[in-house]
Amino acid sequence: MNSVIQQASRIIVKVGSSLVTDEGRGLDHGAIARWAAQIAALRGLGKEVVLVSSGAIAEGMLRLGFSARPHDIHELQACAACGQMGLAQIYESSFSVHGVKTAQVLLTHADLADRERYLNARATLTTLLRLGVVPIINENDTVVTDEIKFGDNDTLGALVANLIEADALVILTDQRGLYSSDPRKDPQATLIAQAQADDDRLAAMAGGAGSSIGRGGMLTKVLAARRAARSGAHTVIAWGREPDVLTRLARGEAIGTQLNAATTRLTARRQWMVDHLHTAGEVVLDAGAVQKLTKEGKSLLPIGVIAVKGEFGRGQLITCVSEAGVPVARGLTSYTSSEVRRIMRHSSNEIEAILGYIEGPELLHRDNLVLL
Repeated sequence: MNSVIQQASRIIVKVGSSLVTDEGRGLDHGAIARWAAQIAALRGLGKEVVLVSSGAIAEGMLRLGFSARPHDIHELQACAACGQMGLAQIYESSFSVHGVKTAQVLLTHADLADRERYLNARATLTTLLRLGVVPIINENDTVVTDEIKFGDNDTLGALVANLIEADALVILTDQRGLYSSDPRKDPQATLIAQAQADDDRLAAMAGGAGSSIGRGGMLTKVLAARRAARSGAHTVIAWGREPDVLTRLARGEAIGTQLNAATTRLTARRQWMVDHLHTAGEVVLDAGAVQKLTKEGKSLLPIGVIAVKGEFGRGQLITCVSEAGVPVARGLTSYTSSEVRRIMRHSSNEIEAILGYIEGPELLHRDNLVLL
């Protein structure tokens, strides 16, 4: 098996908090310098690299004297604000040694949920890459709340991979890869060298959070790989302290776990819809409507809706769920939530009589809909 990184032209590299902060003891200048040297070498091979780095909250905890991760949201935001200063400084100095310019980019889910901001973020990142800059991305923990968080930087890395249509995502962690079971508990655990990213068995193999410093764990990495695969990006999960891990991967050496994407790619518009972690509301569909969407590729008509949850406006992204609550699809609605409540269970030729106007016969047109 050859590493997919050898052929990749655009790569997202994600490093976790425990690696960046040496298990919470402070920013690991030596490790960051080594990653900077390797990324500079990758750029010398003609590869574009975006770095997604955790560590701001962990560094801020150290600066503010917290011995354990605080639970209060404002204390967490204060830690992020203080820690981000040190994180940006060390990356800037580490890359400048190699003549590489860096840019700090802080994102929230709202930046990717709004179509205009999504396109602006995409344009900014692709412009930075064109200008030879390495973007350093982190979640904007200073202003974000739990309700609108990405949740972990593994997810953020996958979303950025989809955002700029990267070829591969490299997740550097404190484990050597994905094992058949938790190697800290099971001495018989074996390393999974290669698998398909959409293999449902992978989630069962992954455990919980592996560190008290970070919020992620192997499960978030498996789920991130599945998310990145939707836009055709392959994922490699490898030990961040493996000597020259990035340059060896770029030479084709197989290291850690490689999770391969299927060959199909979603269009950019549909990928944007899939990548939303939160939608404006939900509509519950009957079995017939689920069949029409999933098996026949049809649009969603009001007659197939049996319930509406939440409040949303026209053009907003909503989720379609089955009667059992299973997410089926997402799409841009042609009607507001109040309008849907009036026209649901009615045929399309009754819409105008009920509302006094008609935006179209479909609640969600198939061109504005993506299956989950």
